[in-house]
Amino acid sequence: MEMQPTLPEIIVEQQGAIGRLRLNRPRALNSLNLAMIRAIAAALTEFERDPTIAAVLITGEGERGLCAGGDIRMIYESGRERPEEGAQFWREEFIVNSRISGYAKPYIAIMDGIVMGGGVGVSSHGSHRIVTERTRLAMPETGIGYFTDIGATWLLPHAPGEFGTYLGLTGRDIGAAAAIHARLADSFVPSHRLGELIAALGSLSASATAEDISETIRAVSSEAPASPLLDHVALIDRCFVFDTVEEILGALEKDGSDFALETLELLRSRSAISLKLTLSLLRAGRASRTLDECLEREYAATLGMLSNPDFYEGVRAAVIDKDRNPKWSVGLSEVTPEKLARFGRNDGAPLFARGGRARRNAADGRL
Repeated sequence: MEMQPTLPEIIVEQQGAIGRLRLNRPRALNSLNLAMIRAIAAALTEFERDPTIAAVLITGEGERGLCAGGDIRMIYESGRERPEEGAQFWREEFIVNSRISGYAKPYIAIMDGIVMGGGVGVSSHGSHRIVTERTRLAMPETGIGYFTDIGATWLLPHAPGEFGTYLGLTGRDIGAAAAIHARLADSFVPSHRLGELIAALGSLSASATAEDISETIRAVSSEAPASPLLDHVALIDRCFVFDTVEEILGALEKDGSDFALETLELLRSRSAISLKLTLSLLRAGRASRTLDECLEREYAATLGMLSNPDFYEGVRAAVIDKDRNPKWSVGLSEVTPEKLARFGRNDGAPLFARGGRARRNAADGRL
């Protein structure tokens, strides 16, 4: 029997003046591993240097989504015995997130289908972010005993009101209109017009500007279908304005509406450590001046996660055994400032050395 060739996990190619990144693990919902992160970093460097490339476009292969996040199964399996592997993955992923945010050329992300966790990291930091009627976007980390990372503690505080706080704590998935409202996306393009859009982008000249890219997207854009979630924005702003999880829960209970009680039940199902850590990082992100400050803080927290029993239990329940019934280690009252302090220590090298050395090395795939 003739063996079929193995395709790369990322297809890097040029289509006209567009440098394309096609995430190519459709059976794993294009979830990211370290090799893929390094391939993205190297391609970004090559595209940035190439004068025939006007912009970069990232898409996901298969019909289910752009990217379901990082490969948490790998981190789960290696975390206790080889924690350096998980730490290295997060380190290089976060540096790529920063690089996308400051990229010298337009960076276009088609956020069709599932876009979660690390998928948000390789899309929402871009300059042109496109959603469709099939988009299901989420930062679901509190449900697996983790926290909102990939620079989400910079992105979510920039959403209107407390909508970002709501998304970070609940982990709820949202559609196109809510993603645009949250400032995680910019434009709605119906999925049946994506082929037309990609062809139009590929026909642009190498001298195309960011405005040329925007005009090309606008030509196939329309208004996103209404989101029922946005009917509850006032309630979200009122109940999620507090700086402690206990006060947020109390406000939801006092409100007593169906939406408030549904949200209350959802939050009570999440890891108490994750809730308190996420809220703390979101509030710190609101006071931060740059994305890189937030990524440094997140990286320190990931190192603490490698010894957090809730992370392993959450991944077990969601990904390994799939029983959807995690047994969290502590309740809210037991999550003291002392317990959270271990998620703020980084005894190793910072992500972003003075002068940007870490970022340049990441772009070259040589961390």
